[in-house]
Amino acid sequence: MKKRIHVLEDDKDIAFIIEFLLKDEGYEIQVSSTFSELKTKLKDSIPDLFILDVMLPDGNGIDICRDLKTDVFTKHIPVIVMSANVRSKELSESVSPDDYISKPFDLDYIESRIKRLIGEKKVA
Repeated sequence: MKKRIHVLEDDKDIAFIIEFLLKDEGYEIQVSSTFSELKTKLKDSIPDLFILDVMLPDGNGIDICRDLKTDVFTKHIPVIVMSANVRSKELSESVSPDDYISKPFDLDYIESRIKRLIGEKKVA
């Protein structure tokens, strides 16, 4: 069974690149560009991993990470926070994401971080 990853990223180009990479690696991908869209999609399905951008039009990925890590239905799901702001890494540590990725990022690095968190799941 394919592992599902939910990407919360408002930059359409970055979201497309991540989605393309991860689909090619055999993951099922859901993409949201706003926190409200993420909340709506969570009603239908819970992913195996979240990738959250920090700067969003209707929220902050650090606050969203805190919410996910304290919610009984999502606290067990790994969260990767990503940002171009160096200070965001320090701020995100207080909400205990499972990993942090700085932008710009290396695609192989993202893939290795995901595999570390949810295992080698490439589907042939």
